[in-house]
Amino acid sequence: MNGTRRAAHPCGAIHGLELGPFDVRTALAGNRRRLEHMSELPPDLSRLRTLETWLVLSLDRVRRKIAEAQRQEAEKQRGERDRPPAPDWLIEMGLGGRAPVYVHVGGCHMAGRRSRGVTDDQARRALWEQVPACPHCNPDGVLGVLD
Repeated sequence: MNGTRRAAHPCGAIHGLELGPFDVRTALAGNRRRLEHMSELPPDLSRLRTLETWLVLSLDRVRRKIAEAQRQEAEKQRGERDRPPAPDWLIEMGLGGRAPVYVHVGGCHMAGRRSRGVTDDQARRALWEQVPACPHCNPDGVLGVLD
């Protein structure tokens, strides 16, 4: 590594900065004294400037992360607000989308991925045309189309 080491302690250097052949603990605490608490600050200007730089960069990273989280939260709220309402009725299509398999009440837990939203009239017409009603949500009873 040509006599350079990565900083072992975040208070001693900018994240990822290559340091010379000295130890961060030595840079912060000096050879004479050991830092006992994080609230203690090094006495000399160069180490204080190093600490200040690291803190500024850390604060910038935190602020960017906060801004990103706020954007994501706003996007999530906008998506929930702008989501179209769930359809009142669904028709579940068979494989390949050829023939209807079931008529469901909107939001039925048994409706498959091949379901599409329809109007009240389309759901009634499908039931009159002998498309089976879902046995779980019973749309025929809700729509008043009983055999």
